[in-house]
Amino acid sequence: MKLSKSQNKVFRSNARYRVLVTGRRWGKTEISINELCKFAAYRPHRKPRQIWYIAPYYTQAKEIAWLRLKDSLVEKGWVQAQKSFNESALSATIANGNIIKLKGANNPDALRGSGLAFVVIDEFQDMKQEAWTEVIRPMLSDTKGHAFMCGTPKGFNWAYDLWAKGQKNRPEYTKDWESWQFTTIDGGNVLKEEIEDAKRDLDERTFRQEYEASFETYSGVVYYAFGHIESLMPFKKPEDFDRVPLHIGMDFNVSPMAATISIENELYTHVIDEITIYSSNTHEMSEEIRNRYKHNPIYVYPDPACKQRRTSAGGNTDLKILQDSRYRFNPRLRSAHPLIRDRVNAVNSRFKTASGERKLFIDPKCRQLIKCVTNQLYKEGTMLPDKTSDLDHMPDALGYHIEYVHPVVTEDYGRSFSPLG
Repeated sequence: MKLSKSQNKVFRSNARYRVLVTGRRWGKTEISINELCKFAAYRPHRKPRQIWYIAPYYTQAKEIAWLRLKDSLVEKGWVQAQKSFNESALSATIANGNIIKLKGANNPDALRGSGLAFVVIDEFQDMKQEAWTEVIRPMLSDTKGHAFMCGTPKGFNWAYDLWAKGQKNRPEYTKDWESWQFTTIDGGNVLKEEIEDAKRDLDERTFRQEYEASFETYSGVVYYAFGHIESLMPFKKPEDFDRVPLHIGMDFNVSPMAATISIENELYTHVIDEITIYSSNTHEMSEEIRNRYKHNPIYVYPDPACKQRRTSAGGNTDLKILQDSRYRFNPRLRSAHPLIRDRVNAVNSRFKTASGERKLFIDPKCRQLIKCVTNQLYKEGTMLPDKTSDLDHMPDALGYHIEYVHPVVTEDYGRSFSPLG
């Protein structure tokens, strides 16, 4: 695989510990595969060298690297057909006896074992710090093994601390460490026009983090892109309103249940109403929606937890209730919960893009939603919204809708969703 100028700079470094932060689509996977092959090529000393690739999740490791690694090893002629690959264990034994394995870091204790000669830790910013400090780092000690960590910034978390250790002009600099910071455009894989398109879709903070590899401070107000004047717009009901499709985000709680009611057009999303019901259930919320909007086609975007049986739903699932023919709803939901930051980024990116466009407006009568997006804060020192102030239900409801219809796609391993599909 041919490497770009910035990738070669990283590849040629001899530092024992290397930390790379980049914008999306820079080419981290390509250099990771090259790194695995580089260390696998060394002749084993006494016994085969263990070389690992670790992603936050096992399935993620498989999706990102397995096929590309196999293709690279076959192309180099280092393997003897398919018998060199163990598909169930995601491991490859190459001709010199060295072994490359793919792992997931979601269960750090399961990683404990023999010493490592080399490890690639991909998307390390999404892993628990203990996976590195308590498990992976000790496995490099007896072998004097090397580590290559790569990812995209995620605030000033522990990944930032490791990156700072490789900066010679920083007080945190530590011998044997080297680190780099490259933007998406530096990788040479994405056209400038595509990056400009992303700038029109993403909020400013998310764009800087995801495309410019900027370490961003996540503190203060969660929905910082909301404008007290710019984001408010009264809704004027058209004559044919009964035929207008409504898009309803829904957050399930016994007290309160929360729903946001919006319309979508080619230019923007407009939140025209909100519903908060205390000491309630999904049937009551569904009836209230249909009482207010008797004839409109309705798409509902619920919390994916609605598939679970719950006492509050009479032993049924909330999803089954939403599918009840009495309500004539069309539920749209993910198979699993989207990441909290993906929901937040999607909403902020609609409130205001990095290029200054506003694509999400709220009717001033939605006072509870306005109060929540104005006042909800991050927990100190984290990227997690504070849920102790009871300001999370309404933004969560809106977030399920916005993230589904207007997702911010950030993962390098190809996650993509079809809005309304």
